[in-house]
Amino acid sequence: MTNSNGWIKSTCAYCGVGCGIEAKPTSDGRLEIRGDAEHPANYGRLCSKGLALGETVTHQGRLLSPSINGEDCDWDQALDYVAEQFNSIIGEYGPDAVAFYASGQLLTEDYYVANKLMKGFIGSSNIDTNSRLCMSSSVAGHKRAFGADCVPGCYQDLEMADLIILTGSNLAWCHPVLFQRIKAAKADRPDLKVVVIDPRATSSCEIADLHLAIQPGSDVALFNGLLAYLAEQGQLAPDYIAAHTEDFELALASARQDTEDNNKLSCVTGLSPQQLTDFYQLFSKTEKVVTVYSQGVNQSTHGTDKVNSLLNCHLATGRIGKPGCGPFSVTGQPNAMGGREVGGLANTLAAHMEFGNEAQHRLISEFWQTDTLSNSPGMKAIDMFDAIDSGKIKAVWVMATNPAVSLPDSNKINRALEKCQLVVVSDCIADTDTTRHANVLLPAQGWSEKSGTVTNSERRISRQRRLLPTPGEGKADWWIISEVARKMGFGHAFSYQHEADIFQEYSEMTGLGNHGSARRPLNLTGLSDLTPAQYHQLSPQQWPVADKSERHHDSQEQPQHLPHKRLFTDGVFATPTGKARFVAVRYQPPASHTSKGYPLVLNTGRIRDQWHTMTRTGLSARLGEHTPEPYVSIHPTDAKRYQLNDSQITAVNSEYGKAAVRVNITNDVKPGELFIPIHWNDSTSSAGKVCNLITPDSDSLSGQPEFKFTPVSVAPQAFRSEALLLLTTPHDISEFDYWVRQKVSNGYLYRIASILTPEQLMPQLARYCQSENGKELSYNGAGNGPYRYAKIKQQRLLSCYLIATDLHQQDVAWLNHLLDEPIDSSVERSLMSGQAEGKLAGGKTVCACKQVGKNTICQAIKEQSLTTVEAISSATQAGTGCGSCVSEIQQLLDEQILVSSD
Repeated sequence: MTNSNGWIKSTCAYCGVGCGIEAKPTSDGRLEIRGDAEHPANYGRLCSKGLALGETVTHQGRLLSPSINGEDCDWDQALDYVAEQFNSIIGEYGPDAVAFYASGQLLTEDYYVANKLMKGFIGSSNIDTNSRLCMSSSVAGHKRAFGADCVPGCYQDLEMADLIILTGSNLAWCHPVLFQRIKAAKADRPDLKVVVIDPRATSSCEIADLHLAIQPGSDVALFNGLLAYLAEQGQLAPDYIAAHTEDFELALASARQDTEDNNKLSCVTGLSPQQLTDFYQLFSKTEKVVTVYSQGVNQSTHGTDKVNSLLNCHLATGRIGKPGCGPFSVTGQPNAMGGREVGGLANTLAAHMEFGNEAQHRLISEFWQTDTLSNSPGMKAIDMFDAIDSGKIKAVWVMATNPAVSLPDSNKINRALEKCQLVVVSDCIADTDTTRHANVLLPAQGWSEKSGTVTNSERRISRQRRLLPTPGEGKADWWIISEVARKMGFGHAFSYQHEADIFQEYSEMTGLGNHGSARRPLNLTGLSDLTPAQYHQLSPQQWPVADKSERHHDSQEQPQHLPHKRLFTDGVFATPTGKARFVAVRYQPPASHTSKGYPLVLNTGRIRDQWHTMTRTGLSARLGEHTPEPYVSIHPTDAKRYQLNDSQITAVNSEYGKAAVRVNITNDVKPGELFIPIHWNDSTSSAGKVCNLITPDSDSLSGQPEFKFTPVSVAPQAFRSEALLLLTTPHDISEFDYWVRQKVSNGYLYRIASILTPEQLMPQLARYCQSENGKELSYNGAGNGPYRYAKIKQQRLLSCYLIATDLHQQDVAWLNHLLDEPIDSSVERSLMSGQAEGKLAGGKTVCACKQVGKNTICQAIKEQSLTTVEAISSATQAGTGCGSCVSEIQQLLDEQILVSSD
């Protein structure tokens, strides 16, 4: 869909908010990006990652052609080989000897075809997805309570609520656009209360009226306490419970067992009796309550029980299916929900149909015209890779994801892939930790080249449109899968000419047997007759769309008037009885326990400007500036106990592996608890991959791994020198003891630490700076340095390095833009002095959207006597983009105020 000014509507590639974007290709092959003001998910807002999408469409690092065992080949050869190998393995060992591991980065049409091939025609259910890592506990909880995997509310409820609970969700960093919607609503209605439930103090606490820093893993106890409190205070909805639910008494009895002793509840949760009472009173006395939850709830050995404990509280008070009310699971990927809809998880069938239901099994078999439809669940992600490791699974096809980095116990995952008989990887990036294990590489289209649909966290389907031509020989994922299916002998079922054909088939499938007492909320039959032209023009649609009359069109309705559909408004659920089910749950501690050898608890999560394993966001120079290096947050008392200094490199060890990261001493975490971001991998750091540490324990119901509670230890690392190496192309620098790679404008900046002295390190670095003739600048200190070197040609920097005993405490952000700056005398002075001068003096980037540095902000505060964030934004433009840096701007303001008052 293109408007008269050449802007093409599409959908952001990142989190499950599903923001609409508009893109305009430029004459030099770049993309201009802006928010789509007409899209009901974001109304034009974008976060720093969304705004930087145009910087990630580079051809650098792309997988451009198919290959077999490292040798380039044509598509026919690659597809023939994959089909022959799969058929051979299936013929010898059976269909369960093969597996697909898919991704929330796939479009719904891709997912549908992959699931159809594996479950419908290969006859195995061994297809799972990286959504297992983020949303499967929510899926299991929804199905237990509601009878189907359904998020009942919509984003509009966030603006209509009187109380918003953010639990296990740093919304400010992980779903910034939703956070900004809540923040704006709170500014308009100061009576709107926000409670943040999180062991850490995060940026989301900026708008919190109450922060509950619970003990990791104690969510069930907290919400069981709430349910018991509601019963004791007569704050239940007895008529709703009687008419629309079942098993309430069992759930209440179980909750009371957890809360018989208030002192014990306080001890388990780590919250004072007063904090518990304040929270419980706020919930009980507020009619319109939305509970937003995410990975902090889901990623647990008891994640499903956590989900049901909070669903129980909403059902018990009838706070569901109403404006401004409901539990709200926010997904981590742009199409995590779309993949769930079409059966991308190993334990479900397509269109929310289920294993064990003979009628639904028969409907699918007839619809797909197959007699080999799998009749039992397959292996979930952790079990799948265990089976690869043991040799039970002989072949795996990994699609658009990087399990060698993202799955727990990375050493085991890499070992499994290395020994697997056949590893097929379809991806748009050539060099990832996973592609290094591939026998067959298949170049897939990336975001900006794909065409299809995604479904966001509020069940809204949006088009992702082709914006740019595909480099090399990359193909659509659905085409690749269909061609393999055809060559395996299933061509009659995979003769799609266009992604619209797949969407039409899938939409029709959602109507199978979907009526009467067997009604499933997921119903898209109102979209099943779209022509390719109508599909191309499709505006965002929130399901269910059971009839043509429920479609809505941009030309007919303004975005603010689009329908916002809530589920279960009539109190009828997708269970056999039509009643929601309370689930009796009890608090259980995490599966792993701290010990003398591993006395600290590691929590993991995302940072503001990066995404997953950085294969996309790592291509953007501006997104790398805010947090360029992996770190561990540790409380001051623990830092003192383990003899750690701020910014020092520390070893973090667990039973499963080790990492080396910078120390960040902060009161944001509690004593005994640590936090490390998830994003770095073996391509971007020497030892920053957090999944080397993570326990492989998972929820027995959902299969979701525990990323929030791993026992670890810390110990200081001794290095004698540090260096910064700036190059125009990526290099293998694995010879160094510690290194991190950061994308900068027109090149790469490497941070290095070594056990060598600066003098000994200098010749090693010099080898990376050998190039054609050019002007050389050098400064050689005696003994321990510092040492500085730069090579310049025609006023352009070719390479440079800085070496000292300690560089991390110095301001080095000015290096990030040297490769695209003409090198004048002030820059040369900066290179030789090691200190920013002139135009390089803006400081570390705080606002990635507007490229405003710390020094610029602090200088404006001081010189203009600024006292509010709004004044700073007006003076510097910082914080006027996505707004996710506002809390950091406020922190800088607070620091400056403290300095001026001393």
